Amino acid sequence: MACFKISWPARGLLIVLALALTASAQNPTAEQRKLAVTDEKMADADYALQGEYIGWVLTGNNEFQPIGLQVIALGNGKFEAVEYGGGLPGAGAVGKARMRIAGQREQELVRFENDPLQITVANDRAVFVLESINSVIAQLQKVARVSRTLGAKPPEKAIVIFDGSSTEHFQTGTITAEKLLAEGAELKQSFSSYQLHLEFRLPYMPYARGQGRANSGVYLQSRYEVQILDSFGLQGKNNECGGLYKYREPATNMCLPPLAWQTYDIDFVAAVYDKNGKKTTNARLTVRHNGVLIHDDIGVERKTGSGKAESPVIFPIKLQNHGNPIRFRNIWLLDRSPARRPAPPAPQSTTTSTR
Repeated sequence: MACFKISWPARGLLIVLALALTASAQNPTAEQRKLAVTDEKMADADYALQGEYIGWVLTGNNEFQPIGLQVIALGNGKFEAVEYGGGLPGAGAVGKARMRIAGQREQELVRFENDPLQITVANDRAVFVLESINSVIAQLQKVARVSRTLGAKPPEKAIVIFDGSSTEHFQTGTITAEKLLAEGAELKQSFSSYQLHLEFRLPYMPYARGQGRANSGVYLQSRYEVQILDSFGLQGKNNECGGLYKYREPATNMCLPPLAWQTYDIDFVAAVYDKNGKKTTNARLTVRHNGVLIHDDIGVERKTGSGKAESPVIFPIKLQNHGNPIRFRNIWLLDRSPARRPAPPAPQSTTTSTR
């Protein structure tokens, strides 16, 4: 076998190059952070390995317990694995994530190591090995969960806001070539209280982080924002998907992996004001994310995010444009606004006749 000796200058150059590549992986460029894939056919090799896995783990008491695993792609072959006891969020998971492990892709598999535990993800399976006893303690299968309200049909008397055919209900709105609604849409009509169903799809943005990762939001009355964000596998904070923006975090982080269709089902009751414009009752809302209750009839004391200030004036629903290609479909609304009192009749004019 041939052996090549590398001179010190050349070796130094290789070290510098290796360090540069490492820095690039850890600190993606601005162009990489903006990369947003909306078609899985155009996704990289990491995309096929990310996702959700469920199975059973052998505990120290020689008992099998259900567990869930979320595998998150972070760009350049880097990953994070998030493990939950009891199953996946919204499907058996007990509490927050128990463990987070960094991983690296090696050709067609991802390896996560947290001594003495090693997790290998490949071929739609996640295998847990306890190296101290050199034994497999868990084998998980990849699953693709679907929201229980996906494709929900509008009930009788509901207003079909968007079905892919037109944007007639929007004062601003764009239909894509796929007949989907793009981010940055605002309704023409305003409603005070309603039941709202909408479906949304997050782009795959592996290099983006935080609020730059598939950001949008549903602004109820243009005031109260239910955040949209790729927070798959994150902690479920109030500025992440399902959060009432910077006001209240969701009870469960139900965000599915990017490019999966997701649903919001929102019941909104408007705030009440007296004749002098003083608020007497807070707005209230109930939110189900992918069919799971994440906000249960909560009172909202103020506007959230960059929403309009509270007042008796009713404004329309907005789907925020935060610069990321979020897609929407199957939007309908059941108006539950209080019946408007008819205006009092105008006083009748009287005439006096003189003879």
